This record gives sequence, structure tokens and C-alpha cells, in this order.
Amino acid sequence: MPMDSNEQKVRHILSLSGGKDSTALAIYLHDRIPDLEYAFCDTGEELPETYDYLDKLEVFLGKKITRLNPDRPFEHYLQIFRGVLPDPRTRWCTRKLKIEPFERFIGDAPCINYIGIRADEAHRKGYISTKPNITARYPFVEEGIFKEDVVRILEESGLGLPAYYDWRSRSGCYFCFFQQRIEWVGLLETHPDLYAQAMQYEQDKEDAETGNQYTWSQRESLKELMQPERVEQIRLENERRKAQKEKNTAVNLTLMNVLGGDVDDDGEVGCLICHL
Repeated sequence: MPMDSNEQKVRHILSLSGGKDSTALAIYLHDRIPDLEYAFCDTGEELPETYDYLDKLEVFLGKKITRLNPDRPFEHYLQIFRGVLPDPRTRWCTRKLKIEPFERFIGDAPCINYIGIRADEAHRKGYISTKPNITARYPFVEEGIFKEDVVRILEESGLGLPAYYDWRSRSGCYFCFFQQRIEWVGLLETHPDLYAQAMQYEQDKEDAETGNQYTWSQRESLKELMQPERVEQIRLENERRKAQKEKNTAVNLTLMNVLGGDVDDDGEVGCLICHL
């Protein structure tokens, strides 16, 4: 039956973050949904490895990935928010640099948005937009695809994991406040220029009268974190935590751990649109 002239064609859009799960979903759905569109919200503050990974995925798909840029850069919104840097409570960066560009791209046409949440993290099944014309779908949850399946999909495609997984557990901006301290150490050693820029943001927001300073990492400035003795301490703490995790059984783990959620040093869970 032909589509009524007043009806709008439903768009099928997959949200890419540059992470392993959304990339695996793009590969998984490539031959299943021929008219699938691929969109990446580019804040302009992503890691170089993320851009490289997306370029490789674009070649694999043989299809353009639409790069969605915010209407203004990060520094513009930093001024709008009176110099208050984003944190786990406000997350204005996610709203202004990710969600709003995505919603502008979709407009008012009916859309099915495919999101790469896995079956072993179905507790994260929340959506990034409340627009009524957007319907979220979670193919990996629906079809029982787990983390090991995601890794297999990426390996069989030839893409493998993003290069930043050598030192970081998620995609997102280089200064993401959800990074664990060991990941800040990884940024320091892998991209010292970006670490220096993130540290400069902190120092620019220091209150001259009180000496109070915003810090990306809770309770610790990047200047303090980069000191050799502190770096060594962070490494030891990370090794101890990994060893303890290996000893724990599923009975002793928290529900969040059992279900596979990524939690930072302070118990916060990252934004879905940034980190899948």
C-alpha cells in the first residue's frame, strides 16, 4: 500500500558515540536495516582515537556517518553558564553538545533511534530524549547480545576495539568528568597536551578571593593528580581494586557490577549518548 501523502516516512537512526557498543550495533544492523542512518554528535572535544575509529567504521559501512556539531563550541556554553564547568549533577555539556544537536537533526519526523545498550546492562535502558516523535529501540537487549558478543562482532569485522581502550574504559570528551583517576593518568601519558588543556580549564575557574577551585575529578585537581608520587599511588590503588574484583564472586558484587555497569571512582554512571 502506498504511503499517504500526509504521512511522514519513519527515519531509522543509530546513535554512535565512538565506543565499542554503538559501533558493534552499527555493524550488526548494517545488512538488516538498509535505510539506516548513522549519526555522531561531535562536540569538537573528542579524543583523536575516537575520530580515527569513526573513520574506519565509515569505510567498513561504505556509508557516510553524519557528524552533528553543536550550534556553538564548548567555550561559548562555558560563558553562558558563567564559567561553571559541567559535572555529574549538571551535565550541561551532554544537553548542549549532544542531545540538542541530535534533536535538531531529527526534527519532527517520526524516528526510530537504535541504541547500543547490551543485554547484560539492560538496567541502563533509559533514553536521552523526551521528544514524542522519537522511539528508542535496544536491539542488543531484545536479542540477548552480551559484552562478549560485542567483542566478537568487532573482532570479526576487523575493526577491533577503539585504541583508547588501552587506557580508557569509555568514549567521550577528553576532559569527561566521569573518567576514573587511572584514566586521567592515561590521558596525561597518552595526550599530555589535552591533559594540560583540561588542567587549564580548572585553573581558569579558581576563585581569587577564596582559593576555591573547580576540579574535574572529585576532591582533587589535575595539578595534584599529575604529581609522580600521586600517579604511582593511583596505579597501586587501581591494581589493588582489580585484584579484589577478581577475588569477588557474583554473590558479593553489587547489582550494578553484576549487570555490567561502568561506574567511576565516585560511583557515578556515565551519560548514555556519550559512552555507549
